[in-house]
Amino acid sequence: MKAVVLAGGYATRMWPITKDRPKMFLPVGDGTVIDIIFDDLETDDRIDEVFVSTNERFADDFEAFLADAPYEKPTVSVEETVAEDEKFGVVGALAQLIEREGVEDDLVVIAGDNLLSFDVSEFVDFFESSGTPCLAAYDVGSKERAKSYGLVQLDGDRVIDFQEKPDDPQSTLVSIACYAFPAETLPDFETYLADGNNPDEPGWFLKWLQEHGTVKAFTFDGAWFDIGTPESYLEAVSWHLGGETYVHDDATVENSELGANVHVMAGASVTDSRLERSVVFSDAVIRDADIRNTIVDKDTHIENLDLSNALIGAHSHLE
Repeated sequence: MKAVVLAGGYATRMWPITKDRPKMFLPVGDGTVIDIIFDDLETDDRIDEVFVSTNERFADDFEAFLADAPYEKPTVSVEETVAEDEKFGVVGALAQLIEREGVEDDLVVIAGDNLLSFDVSEFVDFFESSGTPCLAAYDVGSKERAKSYGLVQLDGDRVIDFQEKPDDPQSTLVSIACYAFPAETLPDFETYLADGNNPDEPGWFLKWLQEHGTVKAFTFDGAWFDIGTPESYLEAVSWHLGGETYVHDDATVENSELGANVHVMAGASVTDSRLERSVVFSDAVIRDADIRNTIVDKDTHIENLDLSNALIGAHSHLE
């Protein structure tokens, strides 16, 4: 079995902190978002190779990341794009990767910006027992939130209808960009695209598969975060920290109050300040400041300020 980790987006909604880094490298606890997925895939013996599907712009970043990481399975597979408006779309990128890498085995596909509360091996177990294309589905509990995703309706665990980002959601059960495809269905990617179907949103492809055969859904409780905005990233960090703080051993915190869900990275310095539900990147300096619900990028200097719901880019100097 092969796996693909989708990491080809440019995360423009999170600029400036993702302008020069893949959002999958954003830290969560003592690792990154993508580390959690790699850890799951590395320990599942059924998966013998992992392709990291990324763009030309970030290919070197992923190569460097994997060179220093303990993982043996992942390799970088590069989409030939360098800007958002050149993207093939998720389905188009997957079809290209399948051809480029000569994939002929069962295939698991996971978005690299997913933070999941279940182990990927549980999803693979479900896929193997089903023998059909599968997706993972989660109840977001809000029809307003559901408008941003692909919605599924089920009969048992079988998908009987699929809506892609509907204006009037009929349910709150959404597909979460975690899929699996039997080897014999891989040619369907090219068939689907050759018929002129939507190459971007994978929901349209899953709907097409559901209309031509059986698709099953793995549902789960717990938590799921689609890290695509500053707020969703802070929500993911808060869930992972569970109300605690994480201060790297190489960070300095003096005469300061750290409230719930604060992450301070290596080399950062926090003095005479109060922080709550915030992330402070490496080598940032914060003095005499009150910071809430804020992301402070690397090499930033903040002094004598009150900040809330802010996104501070790298190398900024605010006093």
